[in-house]
Amino acid sequence: MKRKVDLVILSDVHLGTYGSRASELVAYLKSIDPTTLVLNGDFIDIWQFSKRYFPAAHMEVLKTIASMLTNGTKVYYITGNHDEMLRKFKGFKMGGLEIQNKLLLNLPTGKAWIFHGDVFDTTMKHSKWVAKLGGKGYDLLIVLNTLMNWISEKLGRGRISLSQKVKDSVKGVVKYVNNFEETAAEIAMCSNYQYVVCGHIHQPQIKKMMGKDGGEVLYLNSGDWVENSTALEYHEEKWILYRHDRSKVVDHAEMKAQNKDALNYEQLLQEVIAGLQTN
Repeated sequence: MKRKVDLVILSDVHLGTYGSRASELVAYLKSIDPTTLVLNGDFIDIWQFSKRYFPAAHMEVLKTIASMLTNGTKVYYITGNHDEMLRKFKGFKMGGLEIQNKLLLNLPTGKAWIFHGDVFDTTMKHSKWVAKLGGKGYDLLIVLNTLMNWISEKLGRGRISLSQKVKDSVKGVVKYVNNFEETAAEIAMCSNYQYVVCGHIHQPQIKKMMGKDGGEVLYLNSGDWVENSTALEYHEEKWILYRHDRSKVVDHAEMKAQNKDALNYEQLLQEVIAGLQTN
């Protein structure tokens, strides 16, 4: 039986790349029944998108969300840097789907300011080609990491994260993450928001941040579905950081059976085009 959840926020799925843990995400989405679902940026990796690589599991993620829309879930697509070309469609609505660059939700316990977070990234602003090159390198690192983990698990030694070891060992990365969190929190406090919710840096987190003037805000980061397989859930006025059990995946036959009434790729594309023409 699916879990009822008031609000689910996930980000950095990077569909269309080798590192995306799409099968795990499908299993998670199949286990929940959210009233509202927020896709907080870098959901589809348009930077690295290739028609040669968009496997069945990645398409099943889209079909599963299409099925959620059919069943009444409100879905917000917040744009990120890897899907920035969608920013020109800000305000687009089609049924329960809405595209925005940022979002403010009035929750029972306070206002939640939701955005991807790349706005704080100076590399994105001034050297986009460097950022894209880094994205290619990161994708390669994830592919190597996947191979190493397969070998490591066969030897009974468990999983390791190369990218996390690199991040943790570089002081500049740690400083960047800290500055990112502090900047987001300060702006949220100045705007009298109770929650600030980001993605972008692939660092899942829920923590209270204190301001210099005594103010406070709850900083939340939904993490990613490349390394961490995490999401934020808000239910019955409480936040939790969900971490998916990576052993839980849905096989392709089961996915196809459960999504038989969902839109296929061509239908989905036609619906989006028709919606854009009427907006």
